[in-house]
Amino acid sequence: MGVGRLVRKLGIMGGTFDPVHYGHLVTAEAVRAEFKLDQVLFVPTGQPAHKPVGAATDAKHRYTMTVLATLTNPHFEVSRVDVERPGYTYTIDTLHDLRQVYGPEVEFYFITGADAILEILTWKRPDELFRLCTFVAATRPGYDLGRLAHQLGDLYRRHADQIKVLEVPAMAISSTDIRERVRTGRPIRYLVPEAVASYIYKNGLYGATTPVPPDDP
Repeated sequence: MGVGRLVRKLGIMGGTFDPVHYGHLVTAEAVRAEFKLDQVLFVPTGQPAHKPVGAATDAKHRYTMTVLATLTNPHFEVSRVDVERPGYTYTIDTLHDLRQVYGPEVEFYFITGADAILEILTWKRPDELFRLCTFVAATRPGYDLGRLAHQLGDLYRRHADQIKVLEVPAMAISSTDIRERVRTGRPIRYLVPEAVASYIYKNGLYGATTPVPPDDP
């Protein structure tokens, strides 16, 4: 996980990454620059708690695609901590495990979408999450930030200083749309890194029926 590097401020980007795409990468880099993070750790989910077993692509594929997507950025690393933990993946377990690795002095910034933050009341031990990290909510331009305060209610009032918001235009890219594009034979170029697109087609993920993307020469 690259823990040999001196890290004082660590971004943690958890997600299914099914598949990882440029929206994830642009968001991670924007947060890294805005909050002067030393490193962003991508943490692919093992078994997503919010999805039925088998609904997500096998973790080994999602982990490999995330590694391929992040190879060229020296500030990005990928962790297997959630992939290797048995059972459902919960953010609280991720943060506790990473705290064991990085120690008590490193500041954690958990990067996620604003829509996911709106659901945080349904997450495991939400109040404890805010004691472990600062949340960075990435939003699309024009997002109604008032929804956060309204929907989170008392939780927001208790932890408002632990929620940062950053506008990221690339948030409009969707893994769901990419999977549908692959299934229907439409191009995904410029939505995912070329190495990820090649991996998807070579491994027949998301219903791909050819070994190369349809827009390749």
